[in-house]
Amino acid sequence: MKERLQKIIAAAGIASRRHAETLITTGRVSVNGEIVRELGVKADAQTDIIRVDGNTIGVDKTPCYIAMYKPAGYVTTMSDPQKRPTVIDLLGDMPERVYPVGRLDYDSSGLLLLTNDGDFAQKISHPRWSVTKTYRVKVSGRLTRDELRQLEKGIALPDGMFKPENVKVEKINDKSCWVALTLREGKNRVIRRGFEQLGRPVTRLVRESIGPITLQGLKEGKWRHLKDREAALLLKESGGQKGKNILDNHLKINNSRPSVSNRSDHQALSRSK
Repeated sequence: MKERLQKIIAAAGIASRRHAETLITTGRVSVNGEIVRELGVKADAQTDIIRVDGNTIGVDKTPCYIAMYKPAGYVTTMSDPQKRPTVIDLLGDMPERVYPVGRLDYDSSGLLLLTNDGDFAQKISHPRWSVTKTYRVKVSGRLTRDELRQLEKGIALPDGMFKPENVKVEKINDKSCWVALTLREGKNRVIRRGFEQLGRPVTRLVRESIGPITLQGLKEGKWRHLKDREAALLLKESGGQKGKNILDNHLKINNSRPSVSNRSDHQALSRSK
């Protein structure tokens, strides 16, 4: 059966569907020896020879779904031209090839999902599906009532509005405060840019949940497989439907690689100053 190339590439665990489109338009994909640069081209994964960067891809992969507690100081990419550590480095010798779902910038920490299931990644990360994400944000100074009202109304940015939900000041320190908030879409560094617009630079940012999945049970730098029901709940929130073929590894915590959290477990953000 013929399907769009980007869907086949995503199903093979090479990249998300969105990134697969970039691979195609930049001439890195070939079908039966012919370079393809146009979106919309279809192929049959069972009969056509499809290559990405010269490597033949296959689609017979068991879907894999991972929750990671990303530390600050890691980039959310497969590789980095500046040679900075990537979240893939934290996976150690895991045999499945997975990629990050969405973004979490270099200076931020918290929950990150990884998968080899392109359809899953598309449902969870695309803004139209509105999967909720919660954050705790440490900003300089103390937010005033007027600034809180501005956040509730929304702050205009060059690429759209920053309009967090459920904004709540949780802790006030001498020169900073912690703010909890919820987002339904993830423009690049939108939380940092939104608070900078208020004159309140972000000094720390932690993503605490994506839909029903939280950091509970994870230390910084560690990861675990999602259970079948957890992946199903994520897709339910996104409006998607979970297929039959899903990996269930019973929430096994992976401890095969030493964690950067040896310096600090960060188990209680509320003690942060």
